[in-house]
Amino acid sequence: MSDTVRWGVLATGGIAATFTADVQGLPDAEVVAVASRTEASARAFADRHRIARAYGSWAELVADDTVDVVYVATPHSAHHAAASLALKAGKHVLCEKAFTLNSREAKELVALARDRGLFLMEAMWTYLNPVVRRLTELVRDGAIGEIRTVQADFGFAGDFAPGHRLRDPALGGGALLDLGVYPVSFAHLLLGEPDRIQADALLSPEGVDLNTGMLLGWESGATALLSCSIVGHHPTAATVIGTEGRIDLPRDFFHPDHFVLRRAGAEPETITSGPGPQGLSGMQYEAVEVARAVRAGEQESPLVPLEGSLAVMRTLDAVRDRIGVRYPADA
Repeated sequence: MSDTVRWGVLATGGIAATFTADVQGLPDAEVVAVASRTEASARAFADRHRIARAYGSWAELVADDTVDVVYVATPHSAHHAAASLALKAGKHVLCEKAFTLNSREAKELVALARDRGLFLMEAMWTYLNPVVRRLTELVRDGAIGEIRTVQADFGFAGDFAPGHRLRDPALGGGALLDLGVYPVSFAHLLLGEPDRIQADALLSPEGVDLNTGMLLGWESGATALLSCSIVGHHPTAATVIGTEGRIDLPRDFFHPDHFVLRRAGAEPETITSGPGPQGLSGMQYEAVEVARAVRAGEQESPLVPLEGSLAVMRTLDAVRDRIGVRYPADA
């Protein structure tokens, strides 16, 4: 691989556009190709973002010898197929979250990457955010004592017609995989995989979750109260409560620019991130970590470990089991 990491972007939606803009703002990265299911869509994206090559099929992108890493930005229903195709073609992969539709698919991807000796990472930008990394350091250093409760939510109200992807079981529709993955992953980051899982939900006529509440429990006595919704406006905030204080994250806790540390007998401390590349959304931290790991010959990131992604998928599977949501891919 050259000093410049050369990216191929697979899909042309909004998240692909944001990622592309962030990568193009880095000094040692370049988006060299983009693919969609139609050449017209790929060409329009390439023209908009000044990308040299546009392909009307995924197969053409993964066959491009100039591509080092494929960024999979499709809806999560296609993550397994797209990432598998790239890995089988010998490409390193950064795959959007939710990692896959279920833990079986996730396990297959991880096994394939390990068998091929290739790098694979879930694009959980929260874990790589400098503010969140500082939060986890403080928690692990005992700044708020032992964690007793994690609270996190992510929700908004939208008028989604029955044919929308968020209402379609075949596309992994519902709030959980689109939004709930963030609070679940946040709880996993701080406490690991839960020992007990309870959940309840409001389901759509199609059988996907519109509004879901989760209660996770650990043998340590810690609990996590989590929720997600596509029918209610949530604060999208998080709080970590310990025996000696708490940490409050503002709206958009999944990519914060500060948090407030509150300890008994002390004034609240507002902790912010350091300066980063200007004009970028925060997805650049994913690209930087992928480049670092690939150059080092690593097959996974210690900051977004594959075992963690597998554990999150097991938890999401368990929540769906409790609330009665099944996808055709589960069969």
